[in-house]
Amino acid sequence: MAPRISLALALHNHQPVGNFGWVFAEVYETAYLPMLEALERHPGVRLGLHYTGPLLEWLAAERPDFVERLRALVRRGQVELLGGGMFEPVLASLPERDRIAQLTRMADAVEALSGARPTGAWLAERVWEPDLPTSLVRAGYRYTIVDDNHFRAAAIPEEAHWGAYTTEDQGAILRVFGTEQGLRYRIPFGDVDDVIAYLRAHATEEGDRVGVMGDDGEKFGSWPTTWEHCWGATRWVDRFFSALEANADWLTTITPGGWLAERAPIGRVYLPTASYAEMGEWVLPADESLVFADLLHRARAEHLPEARYLRGGFWRNFQVKYREINDLHKRMLGVSQKVAALPEGPAREAALDHLMRGQSNDCYWHGLFGGIYISHMRLATHEHLILAEDIADRVARDTGERVDGGRVVDADMDGIDEVVLSTPGQVVVVKPNEGGGVGTWDIRPVAHALAAVMRRRPEAYHATLVEHERRLAAEDAQAAAGGAVGSIHDRVTTKEPGLAERLHYDGYERRSGLVHVLPAGTGAEAFLDAAFEELGDLVDGAYAVSDLADDHVTLVRDGSVRAGDARVPVHATKILAVGGDRSAPTLEETVTLENRGAAAIDGILAVEWATTMLGGGGNPAAWYAAGDVRTTHDATGSVEEMDVVRSGNTYIGVEVATRAEPPASAFWGPIETVSNSEAGFERVYQGSALVIAWPLHLAPGASLTVTVRHAVATTRDRAAEEGC
Repeated sequence: MAPRISLALALHNHQPVGNFGWVFAEVYETAYLPMLEALERHPGVRLGLHYTGPLLEWLAAERPDFVERLRALVRRGQVELLGGGMFEPVLASLPERDRIAQLTRMADAVEALSGARPTGAWLAERVWEPDLPTSLVRAGYRYTIVDDNHFRAAAIPEEAHWGAYTTEDQGAILRVFGTEQGLRYRIPFGDVDDVIAYLRAHATEEGDRVGVMGDDGEKFGSWPTTWEHCWGATRWVDRFFSALEANADWLTTITPGGWLAERAPIGRVYLPTASYAEMGEWVLPADESLVFADLLHRARAEHLPEARYLRGGFWRNFQVKYREINDLHKRMLGVSQKVAALPEGPAREAALDHLMRGQSNDCYWHGLFGGIYISHMRLATHEHLILAEDIADRVARDTGERVDGGRVVDADMDGIDEVVLSTPGQVVVVKPNEGGGVGTWDIRPVAHALAAVMRRRPEAYHATLVEHERRLAAEDAQAAAGGAVGSIHDRVTTKEPGLAERLHYDGYERRSGLVHVLPAGTGAEAFLDAAFEELGDLVDGAYAVSDLADDHVTLVRDGSVRAGDARVPVHATKILAVGGDRSAPTLEETVTLENRGAAAIDGILAVEWATTMLGGGGNPAAWYAAGDVRTTHDATGSVEEMDVVRSGNTYIGVEVATRAEPPASAFWGPIETVSNSEAGFERVYQGSALVIAWPLHLAPGASLTVTVRHAVATTRDRAAEEGC
C-alpha cells in the first residue's frame, strides 16, 4: 500500500476572565468566525476545537448564531469539542476538589452544546504535573494534549512523537498526545506545499501515525499580521484545507478522539513536570532567563543533542518570582477552603462560581506578553475572589461563626505569620516582617482590591528594549554623519519613544503604609523614579506584633536612621486600625518615631500608600482630587498643605478621602511598568503612590507621631446587586 498518515488538528480558543468586551468582538471577527466559515466551506476537514468557559459564555450571549453553526459542525461529525477547566485554570495549581469542579462544569457546558460529553481535555498553558491523570479521569476525561517538550523531557525520540501514549497516576489511566513541533511551526506560517510534503515524509505503509497539532486559534487571524496571511490576499487556511481535501487518499484528517477510537496507544510514558519550552524560560529569574535563552537558542541553531534536555524552570516558581502572584494564589487557596465549607445551596453555588472565575490562569504567571502585569485582568481576578469570600463570610456570620476581627495567620504560606484585620466592609492583610506593609486592602461592597499594585522589577525582555533604543540612537548618529544605515531585520516595536528611560525598579515590595526616612529636599520626581536615598531601615525591615485586637494591630521595630556617617538607633511604632461600617469602612495608620541615640536626626518622615483605581491611559473614571484640582489617577500632583486628598473610580463606585495629622505635604504619581505585548513595548499603569510627608528633626530622646486616616465611601454593593 502507498504510505498513509493522519492529521489531528486541535485549535484552542481563549479569552480571559475580565478581558474587555471589545477584545472578544475583535478576535471573533478576525479569528473565530473566519475559522468556522472555513470549516463550513471544507466539509472534508475534521478537527478538534476548544473554547474556554469565558469565551463560550460570551458567544452564547453575544453571538448565538455562531453557537448554532458550531453545533451543526459537531453533529455532522466534522468537529470534536474538547473540554478542560471551565475558566481555563492551571489545574496543577488548584486543590483536587476545584480541579474536579472546573473539569466537570466544562464537560457539562460542552455536553449542553454538542449533546455529548467531551473525552479530551485541553490543559491551560500545557502545564503538566504527574498527578493530573487522577483528576482528569475522575472528571470523565480519557485524553489530553501536551507539548512535544514534555515528550522530550521523558526521553521519547522525535520519530516516536506521532501517536498517543498511555500514562497513569494511582491507577487512573490517561492517553496523552504531543503537539508535534514541525507541524506547529509550519501551520499556518509555512508554505502549504511544505506542510503537505512534511506530512508525506512521515507517512508509513501501515498508516499508523497521526500528527497532532494543538495550538492557539488566535494565531489564525488575530495575532499581528496573521489576518492578511490566513484570510486576506494569501488565503492560507482555505488553500491548506483544499490541499488536505485534495490529498485525502493518503492524508486523513481526524479528530483526536476519533483517532483513539480506532487506534491503540503506541507506548507507555511518565511525563515529568513540564510546560512548553518558553514557559520554562519565563519562570526563571531575569538574569538566569537570559542565560538559559542564549544556551537554548544556540543549541537549537547548532542542532546539538543537548537541546532536548534544556527545560528551564518549573511553572510553580512564578509564585517565587512574583510576590503578587503568590499572594493571589494563596488568597485563592484560602477562599477555596471557605467555599468548600459552605452548606449546599444558592450561596455556595454563587461563591463557587466566583471562586472558579478567580482561578482563570492568565494572572497567575507572566511571559513575553501580559499575565500578572495586565491590570484590569489582575483586578478582575481579585474581584471574583473577594466576592466569593464575602459570600462565605456572610453565611458564616449569619450562623454565629466568628469571621471578623484580628487574627494571626500565615496567609502567604511562607512560614511567617501575617496579621489579618477583617470587617464586613474590608479585609486588610499586614506583613509584619516586611515593613509592616499592607499587601491586601479589599473593599468588600465594590469587590475592589485597592492594594493590588505591582512592583517594578527587571524583566529579561527589558534587555531587548535597551538594546533596541541603543541601536536606534547609533543609527541616528550614523545618519547624521552621512553614513549608510544598515537594515535591522528583527525590529522591535514600541508604542512610544524613550521607554528604556522609564525602566525604574523598586527596591522593596510595593505594599502600603510603608515608612520612609528621606534626606531633606527629596522631591517627588526622585521618589517616583525610585532614585531616592533611604536613610532608615523601616521600609521593609521586620516589625514585631506587640498588640492585636479585633480592630487594630500594633507593630514595633528597633531600627536605625543614618545621620551623617553614623547610624542612629530609633524605635518605631506603627498602629493600623480598621473601623466604619460595610458601606463606609475606614483604615487609620499612626506612626511614632523615637530617637534613641546621641545624635540628632534630620530629614523627611514619609508614609507611602500604593493603591490602584484601575487608571491608565488617562481614564477619566479613575481620579485624584485635592482642593479644586482634579486629575486622572495616572497623573502626578502635589499639595503643600494637605487638607484632604481624594481618589476614586466612578465606575467601580469607590472613593477614598485621605487626611493627615499633623498637617503635611503630599505628592502622588503613577507606578508604571514597561511590558511587552502583541503590539510591542508599552507603559502599563499598575497603580499610584500617594506619599504623605512631614519635616523631621528629632533631637536625642525626642519623638514624632503622625497619623494618616482613610475614609472609604462606596456607592454600590455587589452582594446586594447579585442577590447573594
